[in-house]
Amino acid sequence: MQKFQGYGLLLLRLLIAARLIYGVQDNIFSWERMVEFEHFLAKHGVPYPVLGAVVSVYVQFICGVLVLLGAFIRWASIPLIINFIAALFIAHRGDTLVGMFQALTILITGFVFLFEGAGKLSIDERLSKRRS
Repeated sequence: MQKFQGYGLLLLRLLIAARLIYGVQDNIFSWERMVEFEHFLAKHGVPYPVLGAVVSVYVQFICGVLVLLGAFIRWASIPLIINFIAALFIAHRGDTLVGMFQALTILITGFVFLFEGAGKLSIDERLSKRRS
């Protein structure tokens, strides 16, 4: 089983990256959807909701691509963690555990990537081998 060590992180990366990218692609390709997100943030009292919407969407998209590739994953996890802490306070305050589950999962996974790195089959692994 030792030879398969690290592949669990690959599977986790693929799942989380797919969720992140899929979850914001509509906001990237449709300004109308971005405006809906802006209204949602404004309704929840977020200052500068247009800026908040754009930053949140692009953090999720860019970090999703980096997670998918396993590139600079420890650095990518930091804005991801911040974004999902904010999501829990903004969108899930008073929500049930089930309602918060996706946001909590991505938040905790951000910490896993911060502490563990990208694992096998990643750009980070290749860069690490090249430095050695």
